[in-house]
Amino acid sequence: MQDVVQWLKDNGNLKIIDEPLDVELEIPHVAYIEVKKEDSRPILFTKPINKAKGISYEMPVLMNIFANKTLTEKIFGRHPDELAQGIDELLKLKAPKGFRAKLAMLPKLFSLKNVFPKRLRFKGECQETVIPKEKVDLDILPILKTWEEDGGAFITMGQVYTQSLDGQMQNLGMYRLQQHDKKSLGMHWQIHKDASHFFDQYQKAGKKMPVTVAIGGDPLYIWCGQAPMPHGMFEMLLYGFVRNKNAQLVKSLTNDIYIPRDVDIVIEGFVDPEAMRIEGPFGDHTGYYTLQEPFPVMTVETITMKKNPVYAATVVGKPPLEDKYMGWATERIFLPMLKPMAPDLIDYRMPENGVFHNLIIAKMKTLYPGHAQQFMHAFWGVGQMSFVKHAFFVGEDAPQLEDSEALTRYILNRLDANKVLITQGILDHLDHSSSKQFVGGKLGVDATGELVEEGVAELIDDATLLGKIQEISHRVTALKQYMTDTKTPLCIIAVDKVKSQHKLIKKLKALKHHIKLLVIVDAANNDLDEPYMLLWRVVNNIDAQRDVLLEPFIAIDATNKTEVDGFMREWPGDTFCTKEVLDGLQDKGIIDIDNAFIQKFGLLSF
Repeated sequence: MQDVVQWLKDNGNLKIIDEPLDVELEIPHVAYIEVKKEDSRPILFTKPINKAKGISYEMPVLMNIFANKTLTEKIFGRHPDELAQGIDELLKLKAPKGFRAKLAMLPKLFSLKNVFPKRLRFKGECQETVIPKEKVDLDILPILKTWEEDGGAFITMGQVYTQSLDGQMQNLGMYRLQQHDKKSLGMHWQIHKDASHFFDQYQKAGKKMPVTVAIGGDPLYIWCGQAPMPHGMFEMLLYGFVRNKNAQLVKSLTNDIYIPRDVDIVIEGFVDPEAMRIEGPFGDHTGYYTLQEPFPVMTVETITMKKNPVYAATVVGKPPLEDKYMGWATERIFLPMLKPMAPDLIDYRMPENGVFHNLIIAKMKTLYPGHAQQFMHAFWGVGQMSFVKHAFFVGEDAPQLEDSEALTRYILNRLDANKVLITQGILDHLDHSSSKQFVGGKLGVDATGELVEEGVAELIDDATLLGKIQEISHRVTALKQYMTDTKTPLCIIAVDKVKSQHKLIKKLKALKHHIKLLVIVDAANNDLDEPYMLLWRVVNNIDAQRDVLLEPFIAIDATNKTEVDGFMREWPGDTFCTKEVLDGLQDKGIIDIDNAFIQKFGLLSF
């Protein structure tokens, strides 16, 4: 992968767009639409421009590097399950007994020497071109503005390298960076991340913190930056394990941080612990805008590059996107690391439309009553799994976890309010639904047992049920039932909301013989015929302690929250494409989508 673009031409069916397109909205919109297609491809934009600033960039923009499962597997060099098996063997490694056993272990031990990064004493290809401090200008980079309401342009695939105050620990994270001006970037490292912990050390010591940001190079660097490694472990160890060769690192020119020799662009600088600046808003991978908050600021000291650099970027927003395939690899590879704390775990899945940390479905062997509840607490207490909001556990007889329809049917046939656990715990920095930032409700569902005995007492058709509900509340505008042949049919209603939905749920007690599981969403921007996006909406919008009721039936209030719900935080908006931009791209023949595609993925507000 010395030349990633050529590699993608040979292995990834790279799409090349030579039409001049704007880094503000146009390029991100094209990538956003492409990766939602079943046959999505990586894209190289050869002529990026910035109309507002009057810039024609010299370097191309590469997007959707992880465009599909096949390409992702090629990037790793083998199926992620094979890598997981290798990790599993390492975790089970025991001291050999006898001379033959020791000889048999030698090849495995010998290969481990390739895991550790190698620090080189010379400069790398990424330092062929050097821009000194007095000439630093971030406008030379085609930094993208993805969404109309974004607070500015953001680096979205930056590999952020930091180290602890004592220099003993190094970290690689993938954090967004907002371009504030020509010489500074907003550092959106979230409160729970290692880089933020390092920043705390520098802040307490009253010292400036060195930071180096890399862009491009081997796509595996990017994946390593988002991998959920244990605290204190340098992510480039994972690179060495996957590639079976040492990551080759070179020293930054202005600080002691080491970065891969073959990245395309390097931005070096420091963060003053006393300098904070408002960052955002930004349309993030949740499909919502994260709101404005003060974050540290990186002052750029120098920029270095390859002679012919390529600017790598990703687009985030509503699923499915590139992170679907990156997350799939992470999910498979890290399965063995979960098993030591949950030995009877068979498999797990974090669906991309569950925004990964908002939903986990796990298959397990159940050995005793309460076993699934034990797993819930174990998951919520370990590493990045502690951010998971909603955990569903199924038995070993459940369908394959990727068979969404069969799996849903399995769960609905075993859904019992007495086996639903609602508790409180830590939440991801980006979660917007809890009344208090960072802490909120968690939901655990034990669907590992036998089929429940009772279903809906009297099942009626959608039109009749909607009529009965509208007699109780004229604010209900639509209704659709799913899985009516299961023990727990799913009834979804859309409302024109003006008051707390808890009042409506209480009124609907009169219809409990027709309803067993009710989900309420806003009429605006929700299509009841699109279950994929409805799941995305529900797991984003609920705090289990506030929004899940178990009487008179199981009811979930997935509407946007306001003061009528006692919600005093600002509720963010969805990420929507800009219609004029879509129309312009259609007219140019750059994209080809119809209204059904727009409706299916919620591209525009309605």
